[in-house]
Amino acid sequence: MRRRLLLTAALLAATASQAQQPTVYIPLISKGFQHQFWQAVKSGAEQAAKDYKVRVTFEGPESEAMVDKQIDMLAGALAKKPQAIAIAALDSKATIPLLRKAHAAKIPVIAFDSGVDSDIPLATASTDNRAAAALAADKLAALIGGEGEVAVVGHDQTSRTGIERVEGFVNRLKAAYPKVRVVTVQYGGGDHLKSTEVAKSILQGNPKLKALFGTNEGSAIGVVNAVREMKRSGVVVVGFDSGKQQKDAIASGAMAGAITQNPVGIGYRTVEAAVKALKGEALPKAIDTGYYWYDKTNLRDPKIAAVLYD
Repeated sequence: MRRRLLLTAALLAATASQAQQPTVYIPLISKGFQHQFWQAVKSGAEQAAKDYKVRVTFEGPESEAMVDKQIDMLAGALAKKPQAIAIAALDSKATIPLLRKAHAAKIPVIAFDSGVDSDIPLATASTDNRAAAALAADKLAALIGGEGEVAVVGHDQTSRTGIERVEGFVNRLKAAYPKVRVVTVQYGGGDHLKSTEVAKSILQGNPKLKALFGTNEGSAIGVVNAVREMKRSGVVVVGFDSGKQQKDAIASGAMAGAITQNPVGIGYRTVEAAVKALKGEALPKAIDTGYYWYDKTNLRDPKIAAVLYD
């Protein structure tokens, strides 16, 4: 009898626990997990899930070069019939067929970090990447006296972030700094090891190079490593994103400065937008989550420290 009562109590507790579980499920498919940036986005999404009482999952491929794996993850998430879904597309065109299926099933789609070449996403929570990269160009130009040869190590040519950061940087230099010449733009897939080799090749081929710009965390760290390994300490390095290695490089002087996004805010606003979409609320197409320049002078400023991540 006692055993039966215990079993009944356990079943009732399990039922009550299930009843308390959020019924709204929102999967977030990111570009990857290999950078601290994505862990910060994940933490923001999880905080919003608590605040809005929804359930989220956060997954991405091991590398930002794994477009096919991300597509498989997106398909798997849609197969679970979520109430809404969010995507940071590695390839802004490759995701569209699956997003059309989501749209047909009346599943609201929110893009984050990187937009999609489609009107299907109701909103995109991201940095204004062109404007942020233009600010990086202004800072870099000032650091080299407004003239000289520079190069770019980008993270990819298929995501909106990859495209927009390169365009924002290069176009700003062309428009405002006629004596600064971009000698090459090459890509390291956002991987710091590959980006190191790419940057070393650029340095070998351009002995007069004054500066390098890395368009994301992995790219920027690769550039720092290459400059150190090639013993080209006179080359100015400017980066994008944050993370412990970039912060340490700026503190030591190996990197002049970088643009930081607000990754926690990106994750939070993405889930918030999905919840609002489910309630039928109107959303802006672009949700600007902000960006800042940071260097040795403001590394510990409370406003900057709040958006940097380790």
